Amino acid sequence: MIHALETMSLESKTLQSILQDRALMFKAVRTFFEQKGVLEVDTPILSKSAPIDAYIDILTTQATPTQQGYFHSSPEYGMKKLLAKGLGDIFQLSHVFRQGEVGACHQIEFSMLEWYRSDFSFDMLILETKALIEVFLGQLPYKHTTYAQVLHSCFGIDLLQAPLAKLQSLACEKGFSSDSLDRDVYLSFLWDIAEESLDKELTCVTHFPASLAALAKTFQEDGNHYAARFEFYYKGIELANGYHELTDPQEQHKRLKEQNKKRESLGKNPLPVDLDFVQALENLKSQEFYGVAVGFDLLMMLRHNQDHIEKILPLGWHS
Repeated sequence: MIHALETMSLESKTLQSILQDRALMFKAVRTFFEQKGVLEVDTPILSKSAPIDAYIDILTTQATPTQQGYFHSSPEYGMKKLLAKGLGDIFQLSHVFRQGEVGACHQIEFSMLEWYRSDFSFDMLILETKALIEVFLGQLPYKHTTYAQVLHSCFGIDLLQAPLAKLQSLACEKGFSSDSLDRDVYLSFLWDIAEESLDKELTCVTHFPASLAALAKTFQEDGNHYAARFEFYYKGIELANGYHELTDPQEQHKRLKEQNKKRESLGKNPLPVDLDFVQALENLKSQEFYGVAVGFDLLMMLRHNQDHIEKILPLGWHS
C-alpha cells in the first residue's frame, strides 16, 4: 500500500511537485485496488447514446456526418455493460465531461475514479470509500448522518415532510426563482446550500429521497421511501457518490424516461436513451452490485490545500 505523502507547506508547492504527487496518487489508487483483486478496465468516453441526468448536461460532438456523439459524464454505463459480460469487481480511472461546469470545484473535463463490487454490501462500500479517501487525505474526524438531518441542521425544519409551498418559499428566500411544481428542484437547490455546512469532518450522508437517485435501488424505512445511495463530503465538497445499483432493466428504462421528462420541465432537451445499457441489465437483474464514483481531482485539490481545481491540473480549462 502506498500511503499519502506528508502535507507540504503551501509556500513550497509548485505545479511540478503537485504533478509528481499526482502521478504517485494514480499509482496509489491502482495499488489500492490491485491488493483487493479489483480489475482495472478502460471503457470508451464517446457513445452514440447519452448518459441521462436531469441536472447534468452532456458535451457532444458530430461523430459522423449523420450521427451525434455524446461524451460520458461518468464511465458507469460502459462499466455496467462489462459487468453484464461476466466481469466481477472492476475499477476505472477516467476523464469525464460535463458541459458548462466551470468553477472552483468544477471543470468541463476532469478525472473520475469509479468502481463496482459484487459479493459486497452497502456498508462495506462505505467503509472502502472512506479507506480510499484516507489514502489521499490521511485519517480525518468522521461522522455518518442522513440527508434529512443535514437539511434540518441547516434550515431548522423537516424539508422532506414540508409542503411544496414551504420549499418554494424557503428557496425564494435563499435567492432561487422558479415556478416548478417538482419538489426535487427545490430540494436540490437547498441541498447545494446545506452541503457547504459539511466542512469540519469527513461526512458520509445516506437516506436520500428515492427520487434523487435514478440509478440506485430503493428501500423503505420508518414508512419512508429512500434511495440506497451515499455521498461523502469534506470541507463542503462532495467527494463521492455511491449506490446499491439498480439492475432491473424495466425499472431503469422507466426512470431514464422520467429523467428526460424532468429535463424538459427544466427547459432542457431530452437525450437518447442508451438501450444497449438497459438491455445489458437483463444479465444483471438477479445479481447484487455496489458502485461508487469519486472525484480524483477534488481529492488532489484537498490534499494540496488548494482553493481551485485548476491549480492541481496539468492544464486546466483556462490554461
